[in-house]
Amino acid sequence: MRETVAPGGAELRARAEIDLAAVRANVRALRERAPGAALMAVVKADGYGHGAAACARAAVEAGATWLGTATPQEALALRAPGAGVPDHVRIMCWLWTPGGPWREAVEAGLDVSLSGTWALDEVTRAARLAGRPARVQLKADTGLGRGGCQPADWAELVAGALRAEAEGLLRVTGLWSHFACADEPGHPSITAQLTRFREMVAYAERQGADPEVRHIANSPATLTLPESHFDLVRPGIAMYGVSPSPEIGTPADFGLRPVMTLSASLALVKRVPGGHGVSYGHHYVTPGPTTLGLVPLGYADGIPRHASSSGPVLVEGKWRTVAGRVAMDQFVLDLGGDDPGPGAEAVLFGPGDRGEPTAEDWAQAAGTIAYEIVTRIGTRVPRVHVNEGPDPVGGPGRGSGT
Repeated sequence: MRETVAPGGAELRARAEIDLAAVRANVRALRERAPGAALMAVVKADGYGHGAAACARAAVEAGATWLGTATPQEALALRAPGAGVPDHVRIMCWLWTPGGPWREAVEAGLDVSLSGTWALDEVTRAARLAGRPARVQLKADTGLGRGGCQPADWAELVAGALRAEAEGLLRVTGLWSHFACADEPGHPSITAQLTRFREMVAYAERQGADPEVRHIANSPATLTLPESHFDLVRPGIAMYGVSPSPEIGTPADFGLRPVMTLSASLALVKRVPGGHGVSYGHHYVTPGPTTLGLVPLGYADGIPRHASSSGPVLVEGKWRTVAGRVAMDQFVLDLGGDDPGPGAEAVLFGPGDRGEPTAEDWAQAAGTIAYEIVTRIGTRVPRVHVNEGPDPVGGPGRGSGT
């Protein structure tokens, strides 16, 4: 297995290993859940912290035909020549503000989302300047109350978009929405949103819209709501092998494998007496003589401070717990008298194959969700992509790193 290496061959104080074979396997598993729909691999927020371009390429190799981002800048970066994304793959972005790079998006052939007439005005102006029609998708607010056009304003947005389409300024390529509670099985909003989505799509089509895709399914809906799959599903967190909610199942329940393994080298191991305070505020005091291990990661690297005195770490086959507060650049483990020595590996989370904690374990320790755990890992931690390249027949690949 080849992988990226630190600049100059230096040892890494910490690393987030990204298994691209797992990305490909997860995308295939998700496609099996929605065999009648195309798949959009959502790679916003730098691929949920995993590296957008590398994960996008892996997803496309496994059959994704669309990529999704939040910001237009993220989408434009994927369309740049160095990203390695094939030209035939559609890229959609949905989080726009007035004055955004509309013309660049039109010229790059991106699908842009519109939730209001202000955005329609800006994209049609950009299309005139670019001398080519924009690809637009109209977003309906079916109950999430976030982005999207309210039902009361839908007729105006649809009419304006269809007029612009008739003028050759744009093509309405999609109609879409987003669930509020798909990760809560049986929540009444799920049926209500599906009903409202069907109604708003039907209205747009009666007025003359002929979209390429209709879509509303995020990760939990892709996994558990086949009636929501329509023409396209948009898995995000599930593509990275993290369950969108413990209530609907573990990654293994859905045939998914966590992609990221976060580890560090102990910077120091030292013996201390009982009654020794540890880290800021001395919220942890050693109960007796012991050894302390210093992990060179902190909240500047995305380790949640809310996991102080609770975050789990595997060192030499044993689970240890953060001792005291997580600081900006480091935290401490009570090693219980063991002395693995400086440089020993501390695994914060991974797939669990070696008994290590998972991102979900850290989410529970910090009182948050696993999405946040993987996405917040900072830029000081290098992403080491392994198993790049198509998988050989019969199993996951062992290709070159990025």
